[in-house]
Amino acid sequence: MPYRRQDSAVWWVSYRDPNGKRLRRSTDTTDRKEADALEAKWKIESYRAKQWDEAPPRGLDELMLAYLTAHAGKRSATRDIGIARHLRQAFGGLDVTDISGQRVRGYIQTRKDAGVKPGTINRELALLSTMLTYARVELEWDNVSNAVTGRKLPTPEGRVRWLSRAEAARLIVAARALPRARWLADFIILALHTGMRRGEILGMEWRRVDLAAGLIHLDGSGTKSGKRRSVPINATARMAILTRLRWKATHAPGTEWVFSHLDGTRIADVKKSFHAACGKAQIADFRIHDLRHTCAAWLVSAGVELSAVRDLLGHASVQTTEIYAHLSPENVRAAVAVLDDVRSRSGHAGFHPSRKSA
Repeated sequence: MPYRRQDSAVWWVSYRDPNGKRLRRSTDTTDRKEADALEAKWKIESYRAKQWDEAPPRGLDELMLAYLTAHAGKRSATRDIGIARHLRQAFGGLDVTDISGQRVRGYIQTRKDAGVKPGTINRELALLSTMLTYARVELEWDNVSNAVTGRKLPTPEGRVRWLSRAEAARLIVAARALPRARWLADFIILALHTGMRRGEILGMEWRRVDLAAGLIHLDGSGTKSGKRRSVPINATARMAILTRLRWKATHAPGTEWVFSHLDGTRIADVKKSFHAACGKAQIADFRIHDLRHTCAAWLVSAGVELSAVRDLLGHASVQTTEIYAHLSPENVRAAVAVLDDVRSRSGHAGFHPSRKSA
């Protein structure tokens, strides 16, 4: 018999699956008659599965609930819930075996018609793909295929914006002039000279700063990849940290955060003050994450190997770092210079590719 939970206005049902396991499912309806009909339908399906070895239906709604519940602790859990809402509008109510390539293509076209960018559509498809794989591997649902495979959209090169040294200096001066965000200049300096993400900097605790070793130790829970890494501190970054240390000693000696308010609580948002500093410095089209791009661009332009930049920034692979490769033309110049040496050794100094041989 359908029942209502205290935390829900819709009707729920309880019945046993073919293996005798009790299942509790939301009917997603506040209509009692509709809930009764759904309960009867699901019980019949369970009976047929048990007596005739017929695979029970597996709804996408059920899969979404199972996946999101199992991964509620993910860093991207909130984003996943938002994506799931879009997916549910298109595929909700379907059995997972009914999610075909044609339906996926229809979803892609609908999202494109709505003006959604390819990168966003791909992230939505990636979650759907992950859920379908979860159904097959973790839930052991039979006959579940992944219709997303091979259907992601090509994406244009991502936006990469960085500052010149002169622009960076202007931005820091502007940040120092903001009376209500005295910490902003130190935040900017650390981002430029460590390549750390906004969340990594704002989540930095004093116990993880080792000035003697010249390292900032990032815990896996605070990094995008979920992996621990240590970030070296250069002389400029060290000065910014020492400035925060002096501020701490005077204003909030008990705080555990490198960037804190007067009451010792962590500074959680820098967007408004950062935007103000950019306006004051007359720097347009520049975001907080672009400080990280700037750090990478400066390093690559100075001839630092991409693998070293990858390790500093904490990229999962060097492919991510390769968006900065064009900033190091000297590496390519040295490569093609090798061809001159080969030509000289082969004795074909007068060879020109446009000339025909006699």
